[in-house]
Amino acid sequence: MLGSKVLRRIALVNQKGGVGKTTTAINLAAYLARMGKKVLLVDLDPQMNATSGLGLRPERGVYQVLQGEPLEALVQPVDGFHLLPATPELVGATVELLEKPLALGEALRDEGYDITLLDVPPSLSALTLSALAAAHGVVVPVQAEYYALEGVAGLLSTLDEVRTRLNPCLRLLGIPITMYDGRTLLSQQVEAQLRAHFGEKVFWTVVPRNVRLAEAPSFGRTIAQHAPTSPGAHAYRRLAEEVIARVQEG
Repeated sequence: MLGSKVLRRIALVNQKGGVGKTTTAINLAAYLARMGKKVLLVDLDPQMNATSGLGLRPERGVYQVLQGEPLEALVQPVDGFHLLPATPELVGATVELLEKPLALGEALRDEGYDITLLDVPPSLSALTLSALAAAHGVVVPVQAEYYALEGVAGLLSTLDEVRTRLNPCLRLLGIPITMYDGRTLLSQQVEAQLRAHFGEKVFWTVVPRNVRLAEAPSFGRTIAQHAPTSPGAHAYRRLAEEVIARVQEG
């Protein structure tokens, strides 16, 4: 087990879509598992991108867990970790969770995993707020483009509000920069701005733009399965190492 249990449940959050959030969730899960951790990935997005990106189309999943069914009966093994999949019924949970924002945390209370990753919708929906209420730490993937700084600043304000109202123990674990192209001045400037503003909260690892990363979901595979020697694979392995180090620091 990890040296610290405090940060074992991590939400991957960004209000903006298309920043590599689900790609990060899937591939972090794969490399954390390869490092000997017992990992659960929970797909909380009604679009089911993490679920379909791993080649699955189940009929039951996280919605049924929220209704009281046992988690262990609904998880699916994928590339060394477990997935609690999303299904179309998850749309209904958006309304239900408005009245029960702590229900997700209660459903996952005794999951027994070293690390649980929560992949949430790209919006401030009831599902996102429930994930933040259930999480111990937050990872905010940010694409290397203009307006990235504004988006993170807005999200951090939301985290402050969640701490005040729902989850005083919630902390920002880190900000990975995704879709990075070191050949462009834009990517270099965005990285410099993020590091100047958020300092050590920005992970040292940057995830490059990589064709293999982009195509892996179409094969229903993680990058560790699809192209383990690619730059994207190396980046997510290093990012997983950084995540473990920060979790162990508490």
